[in-house]
Amino acid sequence: MSLELSTSKGTLGNEPPASRISQVWSDMKANAISYLFVAPFLLVFSVFVILPILLSIVLSFTYFNMVQPPTWVGFQNYLTLFLEDDVFLIAIKNTFLFAAITGPLSYVMCFVFAWLINELHPKLRTFLTLLFYAPSISANAYLIWTVMFSGDAYGYVNGLLLYWGVLDKPVLWLQDPTWMMPIVIMVALWMSLGVSFLTFIAGLQGIDVMYYEAGAIDGVGNRWQELWYITLPLMKSHLMFGAIISITSSFAAAGQLQALTGNTPTDWATWTIMQHLNDYGYVRYEMGYASAMAVLLFLTMVGVQRLVQRLLRKIG
Repeated sequence: MSLELSTSKGTLGNEPPASRISQVWSDMKANAISYLFVAPFLLVFSVFVILPILLSIVLSFTYFNMVQPPTWVGFQNYLTLFLEDDVFLIAIKNTFLFAAITGPLSYVMCFVFAWLINELHPKLRTFLTLLFYAPSISANAYLIWTVMFSGDAYGYVNGLLLYWGVLDKPVLWLQDPTWMMPIVIMVALWMSLGVSFLTFIAGLQGIDVMYYEAGAIDGVGNRWQELWYITLPLMKSHLMFGAIISITSSFAAAGQLQALTGNTPTDWATWTIMQHLNDYGYVRYEMGYASAMAVLLFLTMVGVQRLVQRLLRKIG
């Protein structure tokens, strides 16, 4: 039997390309109805996701100012990014620092809070879910932090610290490079219980109690063992989706940081790659240069996603 399997595998592996294409075409014709149902999604996905990615890769090797036709410049955009653009190097440092803190912490927070409230009474669970999820859907509600950390004596934080005698003069929290990054990280974590949080709750609610009963019969003796050997393995797809959301939101952060610390933060202390990309793409209209940054950011996120995927395979 093993000889027959190895022989059949060898035969399939050694098929000429034309034969394999013919086999794929035959399979597609046999499942034509299924492909017909999937076709609308594939069309939309190709037009709005795959095509823009391919165009960005091509434009990253050109000079394109949105007025004149693109001019081929080869790797000049990439060389300029790393050898001449000092602000981009600062943006790389800030982006990786922000992502390295907010990404894992928000991911863990989403799962821990979802796990803790999962077995509560349904009404209490609904209330807490709404309470934790509210900051992420409250539009510009995070701007309340600009009032709390206002640089004058009327800001809540300055007012309290001055009243308690901790400070002798107001601190420019959102203009001082020492405090800008910690504050925007704190605000990002405050707003991080979003889609991933709901995904984890849905995953936990979808686990049948019979798995825990079977685990108890097989020797699973406490909640930590249940978590590691039953809950997490059954939630791998939800965990992967949550990881993708956390990676994307942490590496592509721009709007919240810019609203809190301004369009040109002091010493570029909170300037990220996404802000740099938006500046060159939508302000200076140097789309080729912006596309080069987009390609590098995309490759970085894909690399981190692959690393997380390998780590999740070891769960359980």
